[in-house]
Amino acid sequence: MAALEDNSPQAWIADLEFERSGFLRRVLKAGLVNPFVNYFPHAVQRMALRLLGSELASESWSDPGGWRSMVISYEGRPKSIADKLLVMLGTVPMALRNRRRLGARVIARLIDQCEREPVHVLCLGAGPGHIIHDALHQCRRKAHATLVDLSSEAFEYGRQLAAEKGTAERIRFIQGDVREVEKMLDRPPDIVKMLGICEYLSDGQISDIVETVAAVMPRGSPIVFNSISKAHGTNRFFRRVMGLRMIHRTPERLQGLMGAAGFSDFVSLPEPMGVYHVILGRKV
Repeated sequence: MAALEDNSPQAWIADLEFERSGFLRRVLKAGLVNPFVNYFPHAVQRMALRLLGSELASESWSDPGGWRSMVISYEGRPKSIADKLLVMLGTVPMALRNRRRLGARVIARLIDQCEREPVHVLCLGAGPGHIIHDALHQCRRKAHATLVDLSSEAFEYGRQLAAEKGTAERIRFIQGDVREVEKMLDRPPDIVKMLGICEYLSDGQISDIVETVAAVMPRGSPIVFNSISKAHGTNRFFRRVMGLRMIHRTPERLQGLMGAAGFSDFVSLPEPMGVYHVILGRKV
């Protein structure tokens, strides 16, 4: 196999340590666990999660796809037995943590490539901003980030993260609709991050957002987003038990939506669980 170019996105992530499932675990999940959770009566499963005090389920029911559920999956320190099983052994939480590592590394390397400093990263649907905090901590060049979200509930937690990471002076939180982002910026973004939101948006919503950000992005500037596949094998469980309805798209489908808004030169980077692809494109 030919050596990767040092400056290729594939080379950027070559040394990352990802979470993986062994062969036996994959066989057991596909043949036993997934059919059980997908087809066992969902009312019984929801009752069991309540009785076992599942914080992850509770947060998912109150705010499907919300930032608190993400924090529980990211941090990997659940309290209840149910959450220990869901978070530490579940395919999607493992893949989420992989996506975090992958996304942070890609954004950090993109920051290091930018021609001007400080680099400005615009994060859409950002929540508390785990990935951008990680990226700012990893990058070598001066950078700051604007985090935009419809809800400001995650911002207090995000400021705590910034204080822990030493990024507090480089983060700005803005509550608002990402489709009105042009009014919120004091300078154009050098990088746009859209990780973790496309799976909760319709095609039309994605198109509206990327057309808006494309209008304020300089030519050649990168956008980072992700696809999600049904490779986790538990879509029925997430819909019926957790109340979570994600829109599964191939990387090619998302690239088509982004391409229609003026982006090209896509590079798709899968995480090892096969659930997420982190995709890098550039404004043409």
